[in-house]
Amino acid sequence: MTRRRKLRGAIVVVLSLVLVAGGIYTATVLLQRSEQLVTEGCTAVVGTQRAELATDQAANAALITAVSVRRGLPPRAASIALATAMQESKLRNIGHGDLAGPDSRGLFQQRPSQGWGTQEQVMDPNHATNAFYDALVEVPGYVTLEITEAAQRVQRSAYPRAYAQHEAMGRSFASVLSGQTHGALDCTLRAPDAAGDPGALLAEAESAYGGIPATASGRTLELEAADNLAWSLAHWAVANAKEFAVTRVQVDGQSWDRQARNGWQNSDASDGKVVITFAEAPA
Repeated sequence: MTRRRKLRGAIVVVLSLVLVAGGIYTATVLLQRSEQLVTEGCTAVVGTQRAELATDQAANAALITAVSVRRGLPPRAASIALATAMQESKLRNIGHGDLAGPDSRGLFQQRPSQGWGTQEQVMDPNHATNAFYDALVEVPGYVTLEITEAAQRVQRSAYPRAYAQHEAMGRSFASVLSGQTHGALDCTLRAPDAAGDPGALLAEAESAYGGIPATASGRTLELEAADNLAWSLAHWAVANAKEFAVTRVQVDGQSWDRQARNGWQNSDASDGKVVITFAEAPA
């Protein structure tokens, strides 16, 4: 009887382990499938205005706006630039032109033959954005012009009225990404599939904004900034969360959590700094 009881006990243990392992496997599969069903994208909400972009478009919008912040330009400049880039390239850094400009390239479809730089330069989003602003600030009174008119003065497009359809998007994302509107950019993302690199994100941020006092510790990066600049950096980090495997952003008493997917929430985040947390390597 003792042997039988021991045998039964062993069988029960083995079956329990099998069931547990099977449960873990099933849960893992279900989690992976649920992640695949997540529709990724970024939303900017300013008052009653709501604008949406794909994650790669939002990252480019964040760069374009960050450059305007670095140059000390008003949010109106970013609004014009975003509407222009959306019309010209769908806010994507494309390496081909169209019938109107077969040598056009990049975010703003700038033409090397028209003096915008070499093909390599116009395909560099940072260079292309600065080149656009260089031309925009030469337009007298551009801040008070209609967005479509200001854009046309720079681009000289064959379809000058086309920029108007992107004005609302441009205003919303410019307001949010410049830090004028706080806690208003949310990106819905799947779980990261790789570990985040604080150094890589910092290098990208400094390329757009210039030097930023920063401290890295493990999977956390702290950027010293306050007021609208802090919110510009925080929203920039959210817009780039997919590429850099960011899981959480904290600033000015609020936090954005990638996994929670519930937008900005109240937290104990301190003023005067933006705290960015990165994913660990997946198991």
